[in-house]
Amino acid sequence: MFEINVDPVAFSIGSLVVKWYGIMMALGVIALVSWIFWRIKRGADISYDTVLTAAIIAIPSGIIFSKLLHVIDAWEYYSLNPGAILSGEGLTIFGAIIGATIGLWIYSRYSHFNLGYLLDVAVPGILLGQAIGRVGCLLNGCCYGEYGGSGCSVIYTNPASAAPYGVEVVPTQAYEIIFLLCLFAFSLFIAKKLRPDGQLFLLYISLYAAWRVAIGFVRVNDDFALGLEQAQVVGLILIALAVPLFIYRLRKQKEADKNT
Repeated sequence: MFEINVDPVAFSIGSLVVKWYGIMMALGVIALVSWIFWRIKRGADISYDTVLTAAIIAIPSGIIFSKLLHVIDAWEYYSLNPGAILSGEGLTIFGAIIGATIGLWIYSRYSHFNLGYLLDVAVPGILLGQAIGRVGCLLNGCCYGEYGGSGCSVIYTNPASAAPYGVEVVPTQAYEIIFLLCLFAFSLFIAKKLRPDGQLFLLYISLYAAWRVAIGFVRVNDDFALGLEQAQVVGLILIALAVPLFIYRLRKQKEADKNT
C-alpha cells in the first residue's frame, strides 16, 4: 500500500487557486504541441503556422466538448449547481479527443491540409500529454478505483483530496499512466508501418477506447447506461467506428500495393 498526502492545491494568489490538476493538464498540452514542433524539425511535412492555428482551434474545442460530456454525465449535480459548469475541473478525455478532432476537421476543410497526416504525427504527443494529465488525476485523487486493500492500493491522507480520506483504493490513474507510456513506445515502433495517413490515429483510438472500457470495471464512477460508466459507453461507440474503418483502410492499402 502507498500513501499519497499531497494537497491538490499547488499554490494560491489571493482568490486565484491553482491546482496540480490544472498544472498537469496545461503541461500535457504543452508536451503535445512541443512534440509536433520537434517532429517538424525532424522533417515532418507540416508548417508551423498550420500547427499554431490548429492548436488555437483544437484546444478550446477540446475543452468545450470535454466539459460538455462531463456535464451530461453529472447532470443531476450541474442542474442544481449551474455555476460549477465553468470550473476548471470535471473534464473528460474522450470529450477532449472528439472535440479537438472535430475542430481540426473543420479547419482542414478550409485550409486543405492533410488531417490524417497531422493526427498521425500528433499521436505520440497525445499519449505523452495524456500520461502527464493523469499525473494530475493521481495527485488530485480523482478517477480512483475500487475500494479495498490490495498489494497495489493507495490511500489518500490529505483532507482536500478528491478521493475518500483514509480509504484504500485501486490506483487506476497510475495504471493508466503506465498503459499510456507503453502505448507511446508502441506508437513509435508501429508508426512507419501503417498507411495510409490516419491509420495510426485510428489504431490509437481503438486501443485506448478498449483500455477505457476494461479499466472502467474497476473504477469508481456513476452508471451512465446499461450498467456502464460514460467513458465505457463512449469507448464502445468509438471502437465500433474506428476498428472497422482501420481494417477497411488497411485492406484497401494492401490491395493497392499488390496492384503496383
